Amino acid sequence: MPPAPVNGEVAAHPPMDLKDLRQAIDGIDDAIHDLLMQRAELVLQVGHVKGRTLDAPFYRPEREAQIHTRLGQRHQGPLPVAAVHRIFREIISASLSLEKQLVVAYLGPEATHTHQATLKHFGSSCRMAPCRSMEELFQEVEVGRADYGVVPVEHSTEGMEYHTLDCFVDSPLRICAEIVLPVSYNLLTNATSLEEVTVIYGHFQALADCHNWLDKNISSIPRRTTESTAQALEEAHRQPNAAAIGGVYAADTYGLAIMAEHIEDQGNDENRFLVVGRHEPAPSGLDKTSLMFSLQDHPGFLYQILGIFAQRGINLSRLESRPSRRRPWDYLFFVDLQGHQGDDNIRPALQELARIPGVFTKILGSYPHHVL
Repeated sequence: MPPAPVNGEVAAHPPMDLKDLRQAIDGIDDAIHDLLMQRAELVLQVGHVKGRTLDAPFYRPEREAQIHTRLGQRHQGPLPVAAVHRIFREIISASLSLEKQLVVAYLGPEATHTHQATLKHFGSSCRMAPCRSMEELFQEVEVGRADYGVVPVEHSTEGMEYHTLDCFVDSPLRICAEIVLPVSYNLLTNATSLEEVTVIYGHFQALADCHNWLDKNISSIPRRTTESTAQALEEAHRQPNAAAIGGVYAADTYGLAIMAEHIEDQGNDENRFLVVGRHEPAPSGLDKTSLMFSLQDHPGFLYQILGIFAQRGINLSRLESRPSRRRPWDYLFFVDLQGHQGDDNIRPALQELARIPGVFTKILGSYPHHVL
């Protein structure tokens, strides 16, 4: 209880000793635990309501995005807001597993950036299924052996993952969410000191992203390029005094120690991933829509199509062209725009686009703009 006023002024709180502070923390922990159980009971009731609706999705990315947006807007320290988001990610993940444990396929193996993105978005309570190829991942989700899949789609400096775009051409899957993961590299090894390291393994992209740090700190140590980060980590695990470049999650997975952290040359690089599934998310209030279209090869056609969006003030955040692989010099265009396909200004634009003769259009999905 606060101290009673003295002569119209509130007396200062007496300092608490370590025992009192720990007792106060214990009381807060008990209250948090009780509230978590209350939340879990409500989640179970939500699950019962969903169970009465045929084919109702248990994972609702738009709802989760709204929760994180609200938390970010009301947040005031001292905990960093990123830590609050991580805590609630695990709360949401554990709560969702009470309704249904999701099976999430990802482009494996373990400890890759895609694996890290999957953990960041779905938390640790889902069952993760690594896939050997993009085609295998799409098939696992399409036939229902996995509920959702996570695929890489873009690097902030290197550009698009075109293999992912190709898989969308004939797939019925929809984009349900996006994940943005900062690129962070570490030097992992089983050696006891940097002087003992005799060789460094890494995927060509990882070696390129860290070459300034490597040149400055350990330029004399030979570097070996591997086909994947997982292969580099396996070599470092297998060979005494070998090292590999990988993410922080890889240390425990492969039994390696982190010798140096954040060895990337640029601190603002990010990887973007997409969550694919069989359900269409509802509007969240802050959404993106992805689509692809092909067009006839004559002057002004692309200008006509882009004008449909410009006239309605719709912002296009990405436009990529890609050979269709169906006939020579035939291209597909991939577009990201701000807003949901059901929005009043976007719905008529997409309808007008679909009415243009000779244009093939496919909406890949509307999904919440990433908030983490």
